Amino acid sequence: MSRGKKYSDATRRYDHERLHPLREAVDLVKTLSTANFDETVDLAVRLGVDPRKAEQAVRGTVALPAGTGRNVRIAVFAQGEAASAATEAGADFVGGDDLAAEVEAGMMDFDLAIATPDMMPTVGKLGRSLGPRGLMPNPKSGTMTDDVAKAVADFKGGKVEYRTDRHGNVHVPIGKVSFSADDLVINASTMLVELERVKPATAKGRYMHKVVISSTMGPGVAIEPKLTDAE
Repeated sequence: MSRGKKYSDATRRYDHERLHPLREAVDLVKTLSTANFDETVDLAVRLGVDPRKAEQAVRGTVALPAGTGRNVRIAVFAQGEAASAATEAGADFVGGDDLAAEVEAGMMDFDLAIATPDMMPTVGKLGRSLGPRGLMPNPKSGTMTDDVAKAVADFKGGKVEYRTDRHGNVHVPIGKVSFSADDLVINASTMLVELERVKPATAKGRYMHKVVISSTMGPGVAIEPKLTDAE
């Protein structure tokens, strides 16, 4: 993929082969950001796991202390009191069979889907729409729950879902370039601590193979996979 002149210039302003301390990497990412919008800062971690094995699939949620800076659009599949509670909590789309029909017809204007357990037979039929986008509600991620109001509040407030892709990589947004360096460091550290916490017992050898932080349009900066920056 071809890159623009700004990207090429940015790659010449630092040693992209060096492993940087987290705080130094964060400062670099903020400096290397040249877009005319508030870029998202992403953390990418390559784990030494085989996600094809169920016991080594890493997945869960974590609350980032400084939030993500993103306006997360949430669709909630619920009825009755649960639907009312979801609406009051700030869900962007709420409904039962009617919402399912909209999604089946192609409406995908949301970043996260939450459902009450009783709605899963209906939501399950949307596998072709939700599955490929990683949006199918799941109890492990907290997106299938009876307390949809709390789930909406949590995800709106900075809770993020993470999971390994088929190559064992985890990608998580940890804030915006406009965040302070301290906020980005604590969010990144929180994510790294969480990944260590959920390390599969069957994972052998080196666990964190590579950790990279970058902005939306900027180059990746490799960091030392240490947790001491969280202190």
